[in-house]
Amino acid sequence: MSFFSKLFDKKEKETLYHGLKKTREGFFTRLVGIVTGKTNLDEELLTQLEEALLGADVGVETTVLILERVEQAGAKQKVPTTEALQDMIRKEIEAVLLETSKSASYDFTSDLPSRPYVILVMGVNGVGKTTTIGKLAYNFKVAGKTVLLGAADTFRAAAVEQLTIWSERIGVPIVKQKTGSDPAAVAFDTVQSARSKNTDVVLIDTAGRLHNKAHLMEELSKIKRVIQKSIPNAPHEILLVLDGSTGQNALEQARHFAAVTPITALAVTKLDGTAKGGIVLAIAHQLKIPVKFIGVGEQAADLLIFDQHSFVESLFAIPSNTA
Repeated sequence: MSFFSKLFDKKEKETLYHGLKKTREGFFTRLVGIVTGKTNLDEELLTQLEEALLGADVGVETTVLILERVEQAGAKQKVPTTEALQDMIRKEIEAVLLETSKSASYDFTSDLPSRPYVILVMGVNGVGKTTTIGKLAYNFKVAGKTVLLGAADTFRAAAVEQLTIWSERIGVPIVKQKTGSDPAAVAFDTVQSARSKNTDVVLIDTAGRLHNKAHLMEELSKIKRVIQKSIPNAPHEILLVLDGSTGQNALEQARHFAAVTPITALAVTKLDGTAKGGIVLAIAHQLKIPVKFIGVGEQAADLLIFDQHSFVESLFAIPSNTA
């Protein structure tokens, strides 16, 4: 199995199923009501499907594409039963995800493409950025990798403290300096320490501020430059963390960050607390940046590798599917 592929096991499917409960109850329950007793795609059904997708925060652009796909599929094939109609809709939603979002998920247990593997993590305050770093560190450690944390969000004392708590909780070392220190200096010390200790994975927290794009770009550029003095091809991943419960606002945040720095991966958090989990479809479709992780709970194991098929399957699942 390559580093960029992974199949969900039974436990992960159950975690995803329960984590998407609110979205499923809002979207799938509504969808069942729409298609019950119908075996053809009429104008009324398409209108109701559109309302259900928009209600799940799939967004206008992505909803239009899904409706076009469903309508085209309906014109090409007969759907003799309600279940067949429902399955056709599911397949077209999944097809949109597969076609517009490159599948490049992590397999924590496989060999790393580089060592140390440096992941720079960004995100505005409150999206779960520091918690996501802690959960990533936990998953890598459980998989047998050595991990080092870098507390480069030095402008917010709480960020350094929170990351320190995670390092102690899961038993991985951390490099930090006092509040207000130069973030680039912390990043440099972190990668230098990782090289000297032959560490597998480096996770570096960065400040999440959007009020001054020029300053953000300058700071991130400086961090990347100093990291590359130690490891020329690093960072190997620039991960942006988004709060899925904020819906379309998460999409706007991603656009702002993408305007100032290249982003290679996304993590969408807090999906368990919202009925608008369809935002994942909008983000994947519109940004063309791989969604690699989704957060569906508070526990470290609730940060899941994003898999398009499993995600859509869970939106359409009934309890017996996860037994």
